[in-house]
Amino acid sequence: MTIEYSRWPEPFAARYRQKGYWIDEPLSRLIEKPAAETPDATAIICGERHFTYAQVNEKADNLAFRLAASGLSHGDTALVQLPNVAEFYIVFFALLKIGVAPLNALFSHRKLELNAYAGQIKPKLLIASREHALFADDSFVEALREQAPDLATIIFHGEKNRQTSLEHWLEPSQRQETGSVSPTAADEVAFFQLSGGSTGTPKLIPRTHNDYDYSVRASAEICALTRESRFLCCLPAGHNYPLSSPGAFGIFHAGGCVVLAANPEPLNCFEIIKRHQVSIAALVPSAVILWLQAATEHRASLGSLKLLQVGGASFADSLARQVPEVLGCKLQQVFGMAEGLVNYTRLDDPDHLVFQTQGRPISPDDEIKILSEDGTPVEAGQPGMLATRGPYTFRGYYQSPEHNKEVFDADGFYYSGDVVQQTEEGYLRVVGRVKDQINRGGEKVAAEEIEHLLLLHPDVESAALVAMQDTLLGEKSCAFVVSSNANPKALLLKRHLLNLGIAEYKLPDRIRFIDALPLTPVGKTDKKKLRMLLSQQNEHIKTI
Repeated sequence: MTIEYSRWPEPFAARYRQKGYWIDEPLSRLIEKPAAETPDATAIICGERHFTYAQVNEKADNLAFRLAASGLSHGDTALVQLPNVAEFYIVFFALLKIGVAPLNALFSHRKLELNAYAGQIKPKLLIASREHALFADDSFVEALREQAPDLATIIFHGEKNRQTSLEHWLEPSQRQETGSVSPTAADEVAFFQLSGGSTGTPKLIPRTHNDYDYSVRASAEICALTRESRFLCCLPAGHNYPLSSPGAFGIFHAGGCVVLAANPEPLNCFEIIKRHQVSIAALVPSAVILWLQAATEHRASLGSLKLLQVGGASFADSLARQVPEVLGCKLQQVFGMAEGLVNYTRLDDPDHLVFQTQGRPISPDDEIKILSEDGTPVEAGQPGMLATRGPYTFRGYYQSPEHNKEVFDADGFYYSGDVVQQTEEGYLRVVGRVKDQINRGGEKVAAEEIEHLLLLHPDVESAALVAMQDTLLGEKSCAFVVSSNANPKALLLKRHLLNLGIAEYKLPDRIRFIDALPLTPVGKTDKKKLRMLLSQQNEHIKTI
């Protein structure tokens, strides 16, 4: 059985194979190859625990055989939610080995998101952590089963019950001597990634072995990774950026070492960098600001750091120039999307490109169009909507035919919602978004989702969520609300949203009550006017 997805047309697939982009090998090779070549090399450092490549591969094999013995096979799906621990990668590789496609939920996601994901992929397997509040007991599992009636196998990291303990499932199985496992074909779905969509719960992105493996290999080459490379993963491990740009998968491809941190908090990260001689790290701009502030008194801890990647949100030129001055390492800007296209500044680029652009595409076959609102190409250097297709850019969201009609044109170009400029050197500069979305420190918040949830409160007559500029996070969110309550309370609305189970980063940073939402001439909410009101005093607005 295979998972249905939007495939590349055959002429494109043939060209990508002919050019060596697609090599028809499973992603599990990223751990199996170094395990065979350098079995005793350290693959992962997680707190006080060190795992060699042989150990990671062995544990992944153990889990793969046990899962296969439980009845899981090609075409099945899994919902996985783990924090930044070594087991995240072990589980990932185990599922790749048996052809079960995981969806890796972020650890910050709560019941609203998890229910939605389960409803979309109908998983037969759940692997989660007892550290997460939702899984402190088993009550939420029953709610998940309503969305996924075939959910039969449930495993917990940090579980006391041996039978459902991930630690137990990672032990050798007696059936391994006679059993066998195999991944899906390389042009089939390997796993799902989450979009940063603007229309509610994230759409799912099917990634194949072929397309993702090419992105990883090319990224590792661009970033000059070697067996000596040590990568600090302090952003959520499941994000596309710290996973493959070049991320942990790029490090495994090169035979280097991934060093895990729970989050980007600077002092803890600085200590980890010093202790484990980390050479490369990846951050979002809001975290870079914190590192720059802390580095003045801790510069000595950063002696091993050679490269800092910055991506996930717009990065100001003035901040970019501080990275080599204050942190003492090279800067590399990264602009990418879980849907595919990734851009890098190159390690030998001149300063003006490194500090003022977000890089150029990975592949010679990454096709770029920059278009005006009427769909015609803009003049060179002018801002426009980004459209792209290529050997690792997907061809359609999972089971979303109507949405796919909106974001793909007849030629298979994907319209990302980004507004960019292209320099004469072919580098991209991100200048904004077309989609109604807030980029809060690298985490995408869909305005439509929060507006819909606010409207579920009986006191809310209408609502609109807009972005407001923030020095640390780049953008925060402000909800304008029309309420039927004469004395509305922002705290009650925030509690309402939390009770619905949204991730905390999606909560409006500010709530303003207004008599009526301004409208455009065609009757839509005028969000430009609302953003203007954010910087003005208005007698009709009460700020809470």
